[in-house]
Amino acid sequence: MATCQCCVVNDSDDAAAERSRPRYLRWILLGVGGLVVLAVGGILLYVFVLNDSPDALDADDLGAALTATVPAVDATTNSATGDTTNTTTAPPATTTAPDDTVATDGFDGDWIPTEASEFGYRVDEVIAGANVTAVGRSNEIDGLLTIEGTTATVVDIEVLIENITSDDSRRDAQFRGRIMNADEFPTAEFGLTEPIDFGEIPTGDEQVTATAVGELTLRGVTNPVTFEVTAQTTAGQIGVLGAIPVVFEDYGIDNPSFGAIRTEDDGLVEFVLVFAPA
Repeated sequence: MATCQCCVVNDSDDAAAERSRPRYLRWILLGVGGLVVLAVGGILLYVFVLNDSPDALDADDLGAALTATVPAVDATTNSATGDTTNTTTAPPATTTAPDDTVATDGFDGDWIPTEASEFGYRVDEVIAGANVTAVGRSNEIDGLLTIEGTTATVVDIEVLIENITSDDSRRDAQFRGRIMNADEFPTAEFGLTEPIDFGEIPTGDEQVTATAVGELTLRGVTNPVTFEVTAQTTAGQIGVLGAIPVVFEDYGIDNPSFGAIRTEDDGLVEFVLVFAPA
């Protein structure tokens, strides 16, 4: 009996397809495996090499910020002789009074933040099992500090959310977008609700601490906050350091976790503020 030629051809094609199927599968699995390796490698590269989150702001940062903004020496030239004389604008009085206490009247009045200031967030993250810290900061800060004697009677601070940046533009996009909704709530704000009495005006490298009581506004929600602040004066400037614990839920902020990135339910608003006379 004759064999159908088309059946022979079909059987041959089916057999060839069966033989090639494992080969395709191997390539697919290798491709998927390669993508996984690249993804894991990218995460490890970011966590251990590219991640450049700064350390938490501390007393050393406060001193460094004040030192970095010591008034520069101005050079003036005598038109007749051509000689150059260096002069420096005198800072507010911080001289020693007769009773060996520091005079405070030179600090009375209004003060505004300088570009040496920093204000931002600190949140712990876990990326594919590796612990990192997300940090975003801005030095573009609006505000007012009012001093009467050794007491801060007014502290009002405002920062544009869109100006707070980290070491990763993708994180910044998430922060401004779904997390903080900067389009609807463009600012983060803090204001005192009780005066802060520091007890003395620190001089040189001396720092004094006190308790601040105020209100913090994030994403349009305002909550009372109480936290410790550290103050220092250098070259006629006033520096203030502090950190405010923040529970996201208290401010209507969903947990920022996204994809392989998991975050805690809380974080810190941290700042070093350097003030110059208004």
